[in-house]
Amino acid sequence: MSDAIKHECGISVIRLLKPLEYYKEKYGSAFYGVNKMYLMMEKQHNRGQDGAGFASIKLDVEAGQRYMSRVRSCEQQPIQDIFAQINQRINNELKEHPEYENDVALQKKNIPYIGELLLGHVRYGTFGKNSIESVHPFLRQNNWMHRNLIVAGNFNLTNVHELFDNLVQLGQHPKEMADTVTVMEKIGHFLDDAVAKLYKQIKKEGYSKQEASPIIAERLKVSKILKRAAKNFDGGFAMAGLLGHGDAFVLRDPAGIRPAYYYKDDEIVVVASERPAIQTVFNVPFEEVIELEPGNAIIVKKNGTTKIKQILEPRERKACSFERIYFSRGSDKEIYQERKMLGKLVFPQILKAIDNDLKNTVFSYIPNTAETSFFGMVKEARNYLNKKKEEQILAIGANITSEELHEILEVRPELKKLPLRMPNLELLLLKMIVVMILWPMCTTYPMAR
Repeated sequence: MSDAIKHECGISVIRLLKPLEYYKEKYGSAFYGVNKMYLMMEKQHNRGQDGAGFASIKLDVEAGQRYMSRVRSCEQQPIQDIFAQINQRINNELKEHPEYENDVALQKKNIPYIGELLLGHVRYGTFGKNSIESVHPFLRQNNWMHRNLIVAGNFNLTNVHELFDNLVQLGQHPKEMADTVTVMEKIGHFLDDAVAKLYKQIKKEGYSKQEASPIIAERLKVSKILKRAAKNFDGGFAMAGLLGHGDAFVLRDPAGIRPAYYYKDDEIVVVASERPAIQTVFNVPFEEVIELEPGNAIIVKKNGTTKIKQILEPRERKACSFERIYFSRGSDKEIYQERKMLGKLVFPQILKAIDNDLKNTVFSYIPNTAETSFFGMVKEARNYLNKKKEEQILAIGANITSEELHEILEVRPELKKLPLRMPNLELLLLKMIVVMILWPMCTTYPMAR
């Protein structure tokens, strides 16, 4: 498949596995999750500056209390804007109610955004304009806690029109034809169906309407809902969802086009688009941040149990070059190795393009994120030249002169870091061939491992 540029986004999901009092005691603040989400989004700001959004869910609140909060921004610095709004609201509440300061229970009851389940998103847009209505997360509301759904994702579906038509045939009336709305309503449809069936079953077992609610939360099978909803999804996606009662999931496409990584310990479950973000924010080593395999979902139930479930049959493993070679942070060990490997793999095509004339060729790279691939290409060029030099020396034999040896050894790749605006560049191009690493904006390629 081939996509337009500007559709990559970044997602972050944080699930606190301990009571908020635990984080207050250990880390000095019940807003530990909010603070970590800010850092997670900042560490992934390279993945989107068109907009940013944050959502949170509080577990086990009384009826009538707000348990879901959401804030979005499409300002020039959207991450800073949404957390400025969050901090202002928190500070105002603490100023007006000093009694909240050291009482975590009162903070959770009365202050928005504090919660055990958090979702963050940074956006580059495909569908819609850069308006607030197009910014993730998207929210599907219902008086039944289980039917509330918050969705955000890094994805570009190729069959949105088909999925939209399917919803219409089901009798729905989606408010707009956008990929995120379509995905949310598709999942929401099967969520509604699952909740309704469970409710009827539980009622037959003799439970009251009020007693049915926590039992539905316990028995709801998120993996089954995702299998029914995602079976016709076509494209690359890493989509995250929060259910109102406290379940959460992240689902990855079966070809591994969009990235997703997770980390879990006894305090937290975190999922993100970038491995280095998790490593840095939670101070964990590379080996402990695990890649979510293609076609799989990580599902965290309300009670904190975490499972990896295969939702879709994995396909030939591919990745978007814009994701891996341009978009992702080069501090990721695998990304670094892949970039070097792709530089190596492109060298034969470069050699053919310059008709093997390395002596009159200058190598450079654009943009800066191509630097690692440039190093891989240069290393392969040096390996090629060393082999050629060895062949030339052996062909001449023991009678080689100092001048001949010097002439052979003198040939090496010419490396320059060219400014984008160079005086007399046209004159330079008349004298030599300039080879630059320029990565395509978005195609898919087999993973280089």
